[in-house]
Amino acid sequence: MREVQGRVVVIGAGVAGLAAAHRLLERGARVTVLEASGRVGGKLLPGEVAGARVDLGAESMLARRPEAVALARAVGLADRLQPPATATASLWTRGALRPFPKGHVMGVPGTASALAGVLSEEGLARIEQDAELPRTEVGDDVAVGEYVAERLGREVVDRLLEPMLGGVYAGDAYRISMRSAVPQLFQVARTHTSLTEGVRELQARAAAAQGQTGPVFMGIRGGIGTLPLAVADSVRARGGEILTRTPVRELRRTPEGGWQVVSGEREWRADAVVVAAPAPVAARLLRAETPGAAAELDAVEYASMALVTLAYRRGETALPDGSGFLVPPVDGHTIKASTFASQKWGWIADENPDLVVLRTSVGRYGETEILRRDDSELVEVSRCDLKAATGLDAAPVATRVTRWDDGLPQYPVGHHARVARIREHVARLPGLAVCGAAYDGVGIPACIASARAAADQIHGDLRGVQELTAHPVQSLHGGAGE
Repeated sequence: MREVQGRVVVIGAGVAGLAAAHRLLERGARVTVLEASGRVGGKLLPGEVAGARVDLGAESMLARRPEAVALARAVGLADRLQPPATATASLWTRGALRPFPKGHVMGVPGTASALAGVLSEEGLARIEQDAELPRTEVGDDVAVGEYVAERLGREVVDRLLEPMLGGVYAGDAYRISMRSAVPQLFQVARTHTSLTEGVRELQARAAAAQGQTGPVFMGIRGGIGTLPLAVADSVRARGGEILTRTPVRELRRTPEGGWQVVSGEREWRADAVVVAAPAPVAARLLRAETPGAAAELDAVEYASMALVTLAYRRGETALPDGSGFLVPPVDGHTIKASTFASQKWGWIADENPDLVVLRTSVGRYGETEILRRDDSELVEVSRCDLKAATGLDAAPVATRVTRWDDGLPQYPVGHHARVARIREHVARLPGLAVCGAAYDGVGIPACIASARAAADQIHGDLRGVQELTAHPVQSLHGGAGE
């Protein structure tokens, strides 16, 4: 492996860009991070409502993967890591809040009985047919909803898989790649005739590993949004430079084999560049030097969504037990999920004993009308759905709407092949790497794994990139909410 002792410019200061900078500094590079917006953190955003500290973006991270928790520990947050206070969630479907089924993998059951009470008798009977059906060939990739519907029926997809995947991708299960989004199930589909049999095998493997696993998800006291702030502090403490409000206008190869990075009237000469920006920005920056990669990045679609955070007086609020609920789109409601933040995260309740904080999410891929409404309308429609689901009729003491326009990249069928082509084009240019949510998974550990692989690629170590291209990081749903 070659050691890059010169300057590396990282474009983008979301969690991926910051993690890449952190890794590069560990390897001895001089690092400058350029961020177009006025803050670091990307989709991780700490905030407040009624004086209570909350997350206004992602609010939990998968702990069964090592990357996110390890980075949090490395930047001094070990004593603030906290698992959810409750992992019990509900499903608002067929007119009632129902306990979220157990015995499934991302909504796909190992037995029909696992979904009793959620599916109709016809839906349960349809699952039983899986054992008798001939093999369903999946080829190089397949839409997860299409495959599961063929094996188990549409009711499983519409009432379980859709709300699970909708919370992760804000997408459509009938378009989402099984290979990229649910790689466990894709491997099962390639090796088993019966899907339920394969799911039971996955569950048996997970049960055998229980002794060495801790919580599935983890939070941070003060909010997940504090993670990128701590990483940024660590980057600066190690000598890295982070410049906000510095949009990169141009990225060019120099005659000497390095890179020229231009922002406004300023420019930087770098030995290597990591592009950790969303796909549209990456496409624009790479178009001059690698038009093939830019064309592939131009094809990456995004979904928009909004989070509505509400604070209530505790004495006026009675919520069901648990961390919140998911909502199947087939039921026709506006919100797609609600997180009972004060019940899910003990630190919120401890810091705000007189308040109850919860949030809802609205917006999926292709749903543009709802997001055109103003903030007050989104609050009212959230209150209406919350009342119908839980009986909550009190007036909130404060509300806050956070819009994430083009916030979640979509992983349609063939996404893995597109990522491989992007990386093939990028690899032809020494000293260039890409990372972020558009490639190997949208969750925080996936973004960090992508960042570490990009930093290592700059140093000539391709093992991380090769592993991620072959095996994307599954992004799981954090129980209820986002």
